[in-house]
Amino acid sequence: MDSAEYERKIASRFATFDQDKSGYIDREDFSTAAKSVLAEFGTTARSDKGQAVFAGAEAFWQGMAGIADVDGDQRVSREEFVTGAAKRLRDNPERFAEIARPFLRAVIAVADEDGAGAGATPASAARVLRVLGTAPELAEPLAAALDADGDGRISEDEILKAFAGYCGVEAPDA
Repeated sequence: MDSAEYERKIASRFATFDQDKSGYIDREDFSTAAKSVLAEFGTTARSDKGQAVFAGAEAFWQGMAGIADVDGDQRVSREEFVTGAAKRLRDNPERFAEIARPFLRAVIAVADEDGAGAGATPASAARVLRVLGTAPELAEPLAAALDADGDGRISEDEILKAFAGYCGVEAPDA
């Protein structure tokens, strides 16, 4: 994949993070994502799971800002994301997944509807994907693909590996 194609795909990832479509990624986008997930599963913000989602969203924002907010204005422009994040992701996509780990772990716990701790089902993962902006017709097939071992549950390791691929553009353009 040439550099121009890579940067185009990374730019498309920007839209995923820009939840409010303001043209910037900022703390509010992560808060919006957290609120959307909690609302979808009827989890209150004050519950332990709700607090974990918000804390994870904040950690994710701080990690992203640390990677990409070059001018320090507490928001990441599309250009900063493409130039800052793309270079770092190309070198180490797993690092970006690690930044997202607290948020992803908390979202999995919320989406683990039976509370068994075995991970989210593909159906509940599809709900998460939809509320975070994935097209409805793509949410179910993408969620099913996240269950790499086919056990009917999506583990933290499975989601982290998929997320690293998505952010590092190892995954198909979706």
